[in-house]
Amino acid sequence: MKAFPREILEADVCVVGGGMSGMCAAIAAARNGARTVLIHDRPVFGGNASSEVRMWICGAGGAENKETGILEEIQLENCYRNNAGVYSIWDSVLYEKIAFQPNLRMLLNCSCHGATVSNGAIESVDAWQLTSQTRFTVHARHFIDCSGDSILAPAAGADFRTGREAREEFDEDIQPFVGDDKTMGNSLLIQLRKTDEPQDFIPPRWAYKFTSPEDFPRRMHGINGHNFWWIELGGLNDTIHDAERIRDELMKAAYGVWDYIKNRAPEREKARNWALEWLGSLPGKRENRRFMGPHILTQNDIRSGGKFDDMVAYGGWSMDDHHPAGLLYPGAPTIFHPAPCPYGIPYRSLFSRNISNLFFAGRNISVTHAALSSTRVMATCCLLGQAVGTAAALCVELGCAPAALYPSLVPRLQQQLMHDDVWLPGLRRQVSDLTRTASVDGGEKAELVRDGIDRDFEKEPHSWQADQGTPLTFRWSAPVTVEGLRLVLDSDLRDVKRMPCSFPLKGNRCAVPKRLLKAFRVEALRHGTWETIHRTEENYQRLVYVKAQAECEGIRLIPEGSWGAESPRVLAMDVLERFTGNVPTAPEGPSWASRIAAADPEDLRPPDNGGEEERRVPGA
Repeated sequence: MKAFPREILEADVCVVGGGMSGMCAAIAAARNGARTVLIHDRPVFGGNASSEVRMWICGAGGAENKETGILEEIQLENCYRNNAGVYSIWDSVLYEKIAFQPNLRMLLNCSCHGATVSNGAIESVDAWQLTSQTRFTVHARHFIDCSGDSILAPAAGADFRTGREAREEFDEDIQPFVGDDKTMGNSLLIQLRKTDEPQDFIPPRWAYKFTSPEDFPRRMHGINGHNFWWIELGGLNDTIHDAERIRDELMKAAYGVWDYIKNRAPEREKARNWALEWLGSLPGKRENRRFMGPHILTQNDIRSGGKFDDMVAYGGWSMDDHHPAGLLYPGAPTIFHPAPCPYGIPYRSLFSRNISNLFFAGRNISVTHAALSSTRVMATCCLLGQAVGTAAALCVELGCAPAALYPSLVPRLQQQLMHDDVWLPGLRRQVSDLTRTASVDGGEKAELVRDGIDRDFEKEPHSWQADQGTPLTFRWSAPVTVEGLRLVLDSDLRDVKRMPCSFPLKGNRCAVPKRLLKAFRVEALRHGTWETIHRTEENYQRLVYVKAQAECEGIRLIPEGSWGAESPRVLAMDVLERFTGNVPTAPEGPSWASRIAAADPEDLRPPDNGGEEERRVPGA
């Protein structure tokens, strides 16, 4: 019998887990110069946000606190391409961001199942790709666990904890008096579609039978706009080892919920024209193993605002602590304990305290159960992923371990994150020397585009807004060498930009924000004459790099059109002495005719079967 083939890969950074946090980690590492491999055990990216689970991407509350960076880039791509909110298109957006990212190798349908550790550091991980029946060994300098389940904890011997801490351990008043192994449970979502005619539903015989509103205490909130997150079980079990049994129970419950809504609920007439569009087969998880880092973030850290000098991400979701019994519990399914918005999350909670080259990001970071109830939501996890991916690339560049970045090199990490459009509350991005030394012309608010704060606040604007055709101009007293521009445009952070949870006859339409600058040109002043050196006619991104090499005395941006607003806004304009644009565009696909032309003619010859192919006519 032929042995299964094995491939050995060499990388700077290996990311395990391709959910939203793992995607952001891998993209950030690759864009910042690290050769990166991403191992993901599913056929699509996105984890709980993918078409397989379909959970909302939630994060900090309020438009002023909306997460940007790689997450906003992905969501704007989806707004541009996926107006109807189709999950297959969403999957393709996520796939594109990984598949066409230079410096990044992806391994889909590939499960990590072991690690080799030497002297307290991971040397390699082993993985199995189900579809190709190939074994992989990935050697890397740094590893990032974004698996959610913290697969590298048992595989590498990294310190971790599970369950709920006793109240007195960290003086957390929302924890139980006695610690236990209970966690928040898993949810299996359903999605509905409204039609223009009645829709019947016959449940499978094995579905649970719900008979009255008392079966759903404080849970049922109608049909349209509801994602049924409360179909939750498993927190009384081990959400890893009991995952199959939990899924089976959730399927019985989910079909039973829809059966009740359609056939027995007092308000079932309101569901008359609604059909079951989709029911998941992969539950979304909230909690299991949590790594332990130099700092364990607690409920009290969050309540005090997370004022850490090594803040590299932030949260803002309430401490949303689901009851471990889920649907079995007759009371409220969750308690939303208040949390400030935003609060800082420290770098020291994102790398292992006992495995020297291991980072982690997502719901598995170094937090207590109470703190996890806030940090686990996906928009926060995206920021955590971008932070550790950027940190890993910096460690590769400097040849150091994650712990060596703290504390002296954390400011460099923070500046890189802000340069890549990650907002860090309370910090100010450093602008380039050319930006700082130029004179600015464009009206009273023109100076705000170089103040190092790349978002507006209700009482504190940080943007320039002018009619289309009005230039924003930088000038210097002597000619300078310009390599390009970094622009941050207004993508309307009030817009949630998330995928739908149901499909009414009308609505749930996603679109590029009206305030975003769609068309613009860049001109350079040479010997007293303005010359156009760049023009964009179909921009739909917030962070935009313009490569425009020029020797000039001035440079200006001229807005030419938005996606609907009369006066688009510019939040930042930086003149770059060295071009640092790292947001690639997927290449245009070739024609199918060229694909056929590239094939071996021998492979395209008709079958030598006496004309049998021609006689096989469908329906004959």
